[in-house]
Amino acid sequence: MSRSLHRKRYATDLTDDQWELLAPLIPAVSPKATFEVIPRREIVNGILYVVRTGCSWRLVPHDLPNGKTLYHYFRQWKLNGVWEQAMTTLRRQVRTSIDRDPEPSAVIIDSQSIKTSAVRGIERGYDGGKKNMGSQTSSAR
Repeated sequence: MSRSLHRKRYATDLTDDQWELLAPLIPAVSPKATFEVIPRREIVNGILYVVRTGCSWRLVPHDLPNGKTLYHYFRQWKLNGVWEQAMTTLRRQVRTSIDRDPEPSAVIIDSQSIKTSAVRGIERGYDGGKKNMGSQTSSAR
């Protein structure tokens, strides 16, 4: 019986249809392993929980696989290009399903820079050094 059947479902868990699409893209258990200790789906569910919630690997709920285990697989699959390949494959499938070219023809990049401070209002710090006019390295002789 699957481990996921014995725990409460999280909003970040994959549905059966989502897992059906993603499962072929996730590496299989090593042939050296005698059996699968943690189902691949539970590993992916745990990784998605951390990525979506932003919690620390050490703070993963106890009903998901251990955070160290999740981080190990996340990092291994990242280094091996599994995530990149999965995203590429899924993007192509989605674009093809809506009758578009599998590869995008243009990209839009938007960035915004804003000045921020941890403190609001007039309590912000003031750096008089930035108000200086002229050379910062000149010295009086």
